[in-house]
Amino acid sequence: MRAALAAIAALLTTAGLVVLGGQAVRAAPACAVDYVPNQWSTGFTANVKVANHAAPVSTWTLTWTFAGNQAVTSAWNSTVTQTGNKVTARNAQWNGALGTGASTQFGFQATYSGTNPTPTDFALNGVRCNDATTTTTTTTTTTTTTTTTSSPPPTCSGAVVCDDFEGHAGTPGAPWTVGAANCTGQSTVTIDSTVAHGGSKSVRVDGKAGYCNHIFLGTALPGGNTHGRFYVRHTTPLPAAHVTFMALKDTADNGKDLRMGGQNQALQWNRESDDATLPAQSPQGVALSKPLPTGTWTCVQFTVDPTGKLRTALDGQDVTGLQVDGTPTPDVDQQWLARAGWRPNVVDVRLGWESYGDGADTLWFDDVAFGPQPIAC
Repeated sequence: MRAALAAIAALLTTAGLVVLGGQAVRAAPACAVDYVPNQWSTGFTANVKVANHAAPVSTWTLTWTFAGNQAVTSAWNSTVTQTGNKVTARNAQWNGALGTGASTQFGFQATYSGTNPTPTDFALNGVRCNDATTTTTTTTTTTTTTTTTSSPPPTCSGAVVCDDFEGHAGTPGAPWTVGAANCTGQSTVTIDSTVAHGGSKSVRVDGKAGYCNHIFLGTALPGGNTHGRFYVRHTTPLPAAHVTFMALKDTADNGKDLRMGGQNQALQWNRESDDATLPAQSPQGVALSKPLPTGTWTCVQFTVDPTGKLRTALDGQDVTGLQVDGTPTPDVDQQWLARAGWRPNVVDVRLGWESYGDGADTLWFDDVAFGPQPIAC
């Protein structure tokens, strides 16, 4: 009888089934692909997450077939080529290694007309993905083991830059550069494998006090309507003095920066060209902003509209004092809008640290995404 059961189990395993607790269940797929498009009338971007459930690989190739006339025009975090409706994505230099259970993300932009159906024939290194689901069935339980993992990274739908930093080591690689336009000193930017929002890595910024300790990791943006989402964690409350942890170069303002940071212990925007702040640094204005919590991950979202509007949210909730809606509001955007004709065009994003005197901090950034469409937490 035992020999017969063993033979049946072998046959079921060969057929893609395993025997668990006396019941046959389908085995997990060798790989899984999460394909999230964000489309408009003539084009779309797609964020693609690839998870490897089989043996570790040092390089990967993902293939699929478009059912319509979609045509890839650009890509990030991978090299994407297309022949007819057949598409091949190959890993970048920094994200080729995928251990068992590991995942990576890449994205691309494409054009289309008519319909834009989601591909269904994804294959990783020639092995078809998403063909089965995992079901665990047991008839008896003697012990229970619970495994706790980091939360999965959020999606990057609509993004042209999307990075969870899982494919980086040492210091951030492409598409990022590390430094500062004016002067750097003792501050550092490194990949941290001990603290992460999703996955197992993040970017750590050790920001020192003083003007010549500026440091950032930055990458280019296409300009126009700009949306951003990033998770940040830090150790020291925002100081009374002015500090910056994100900067955006505005080519419509003589290349000066639009800066997000803190002053009077609360979040603020600062326009480098005329030092205008949002909100106003009156007690009433500061009260309409919020501090940046310490010791926890916070989702920061923003929109810089080329019509001169600006939106900011923390963990999905708009911050009253950090909005520019085009109608001057005392203690909020009245000072900001006193300068007529501000029409921003931001062409890069830099995450890091600038202290203009007092203020040192250690920050971590993770699951960052920037693009022309709103990006959810």
